[in-house]
Amino acid sequence: MKSVGIVGLGAVGTRVAAQLSPNVTSATSGDDVDLVVVATPAPQAPLALDILRGGAHVITTTDDPDDVHELLGHDSEVSSLGRALVVGASASPGLSGLMVAELRRRFDDIDEIHVAFHGTGGPACARQHHRALGGDALGWHDGEWIERPGGSGRELLWFPEPIGGKDCYRAELADPIVLHRAFPAVKRISARVSATRRDRLTARLPMMSPPHSEGGLGGLRVEVRGSVDGARVTHVAGVAERTAVIAGATAAATADQLQGLITSGGAPSGVVVLGDGQLDELALMTAVIQRGITVFEYIGSAG
Repeated sequence: MKSVGIVGLGAVGTRVAAQLSPNVTSATSGDDVDLVVVATPAPQAPLALDILRGGAHVITTTDDPDDVHELLGHDSEVSSLGRALVVGASASPGLSGLMVAELRRRFDDIDEIHVAFHGTGGPACARQHHRALGGDALGWHDGEWIERPGGSGRELLWFPEPIGGKDCYRAELADPIVLHRAFPAVKRISARVSATRRDRLTARLPMMSPPHSEGGLGGLRVEVRGSVDGARVTHVAGVAERTAVIAGATAAATADQLQGLITSGGAPSGVVVLGDGQLDELALMTAVIQRGITVFEYIGSAG
């Protein structure tokens, strides 16, 4: 019986513990384990680096842009330690990278990735969503990073039912950072979140009411554009499920696969993001689906 340490037993951490494979158990952070999933509120970087320096591999679930920047900046150190540091094995980033990798198989070449997210998980996720609308939205545009005001750039985007159409806006999100690392040749990458008029008006103020212990239904939408036989093609896929359930399934599937690689001696060394090819993406996508996450694909009215 192998054990995976889990730090943080909130909405995401408890689901990671529940969704590990039968041959893998969860353990307290004090146990002697060689893989730890960090599911605490951001920042996760200080704790993750301490665990790595202590000798264990680490999977983080952070979606905070500053936290992600900090973690990605330690690639050389993590490599020298001979450990793997998975950054952002959550819903967005995380499952978004796996969905892009899956859609990528349909193309000869891809040049645009656009991600949108609806809903929040636990209280920490709700606070991050609130801050994101009031921050500067980062995007990758034709070879350079650009910043736009959070809450700008409204687009009506459709998520799988029962979510349906939602107005989505630019926000300070980590997905462009992670996706650019996974798919560096892509020319344009953007990320948006759904928001109401009230969300946008209060984004730069303290939250008016305490967040719920767990948000309602969440949605992830991934749009990939590229070419097939010289023709311009777009593919869109999405999920509709509680955000913490999506994040828990993604982190648990990643933990199962990485634990197997550690046992066999084939674990990657250095920073890993989902979609960059260092893990078996098809197997991870399959494992997430087997944990109850249904992935929908838009096939158009003709379909």
